[in-house]
Amino acid sequence: MISMKSLSDLKALAEIEANLIPGGIVYGIIEGDTMTWVKKSDSLDINVFYIGLKLDKNSTSMLAIREKRIISQNIPRSVYGTRLHISSIPIIDEEDNAVGAFSFAIPKVHSVLKAFPDFAPMLSEMFSEGVQLRIADLNKIVGTQSSKKFDIPFLKEGVALDKNYIESKVIQSKKPASQEISTLEYGVPVRLSAYPLFDEDTNEIVGAFSVTTPKEIAVTLRNMSANLENSLTGISSTIQELAASASEIHSNQQNLSITINEITALSEEINKVSEFIKAIADETKMLGLNASIEAARAGEFGKGFGVVAAEIRRLSEQSKDTIPKITKLTDNIKEKVDESNKKSQISLSASQEQAAATEEITASIEEITSSSEELNKIATTL
Repeated sequence: MISMKSLSDLKALAEIEANLIPGGIVYGIIEGDTMTWVKKSDSLDINVFYIGLKLDKNSTSMLAIREKRIISQNIPRSVYGTRLHISSIPIIDEEDNAVGAFSFAIPKVHSVLKAFPDFAPMLSEMFSEGVQLRIADLNKIVGTQSSKKFDIPFLKEGVALDKNYIESKVIQSKKPASQEISTLEYGVPVRLSAYPLFDEDTNEIVGAFSVTTPKEIAVTLRNMSANLENSLTGISSTIQELAASASEIHSNQQNLSITINEITALSEEINKVSEFIKAIADETKMLGLNASIEAARAGEFGKGFGVVAAEIRRLSEQSKDTIPKITKLTDNIKEKVDESNKKSQISLSASQEQAAATEEITASIEEITSSSEELNKIATTL
């Protein structure tokens, strides 16, 4: 309790301390049931105490006077527009009667709001793309901190909360919330996150803390990832078509190789037939020669037979002369076939290598596509 004699000293002390109390304070002296003296911090704009105020019998000050003890109460926002902590100390006269009270009211500020000026400047420079931190009560933004890289000029201290602001949504729902805005409403694409602030004693919602970060790099990264994924899908489709073509080419080369081998075998058979014809021609020539000898012995009677024998020898010679030409042609065919076979084998080997390379490329593209999908997921979380 406070003695009447010390009131002048108490007033002098209050005059000094009023502007030294963080968050502000209002002092008041009540005599009987009326406020007779008031001192408040210059930064505080609440009309809780004023000279001439008649106090209700159930007010903190009147309870302190009546019960002759120090009374403290938390006053909800609905009374004065802000939460207050009011304490009243009885003033005692020389007969030890409670004749008044010395009261003071301190705005009750959430711990995050109290610490905001200390942690916000440091935290704001920890975001690589920049950030704006905000803290709001139920009606307006009461504090902001922007990094050097990023700012939202129209969201400043004192700006009333619009119903579409994320702070309003969090206060309404009493739950944390996040959203991404890809339009240029904030100058660049951004991510908004907000968290409700509750009274430590009553668990009443009292405000919100919000974080706004630019997402330009993340959006660019996601777009690049999406474009890369689309391109890889197209390339993969083309590679698959190429792989199918390579497989078909390989199959055709195998069939061609089989056909060339069959032609080579036929050339061998032609050579055998030529050898057989040559043997017949030699035998026919010998028979014609013998027939000519016998015709000569027969004299006049064998003259006609001699003409036939001469014709047989002539045909035999012609057949024999044709054999080298056939052999040469078949040798040329065989040579060309062998050459084609070698090229076919080279093509067959190349098509096999192409098919193997195509499979490797397809596997690599699938791996890159998988990495692109992971990249897109990472970009989404940024």
